[in-house]
Amino acid sequence: MNQFPKKYDLEERTATFGEEVIRLCNKISGSYVSQVIIKQLMRSSTSIGANYMEANGASSRNDFRNKIYICKKESQETKHWLRMLLILYPNKKEEIKLLNNEVQSLIMIFQKITNSLKNKIGKLEIKNSM
Repeated sequence: MNQFPKKYDLEERTATFGEEVIRLCNKISGSYVSQVIIKQLMRSSTSIGANYMEANGASSRNDFRNKIYICKKESQETKHWLRMLLILYPNKKEEIKLLNNEVQSLIMIFQKITNSLKNKIGKLEIKNSM
């Protein structure tokens, strides 16, 4: 893993991110504490892509918005667990840093999407109230 490609295909990008977290976690074994953190990290990081896939199949604008918001929340949670993992495995600093940079990018992307959706919904509400 050298660097994540800056793809605009979020389906591929979130899947690749989850795969890289799986690869890292698969190389790590250790104490009960590390296994708890790894389990949490695996759940949140792979959930990002799963929720993005659900967003793409959303039945309504609200459903889409909610799934994207969950993507953002799971990304933020993943960032937290990466920080905790770094405490246990400082020798994996470079790999964790790359994952952290990518998840930060995903957080910003999902934030932008949710902001855009809020702005569109707000404009529609104003238009409909006139």
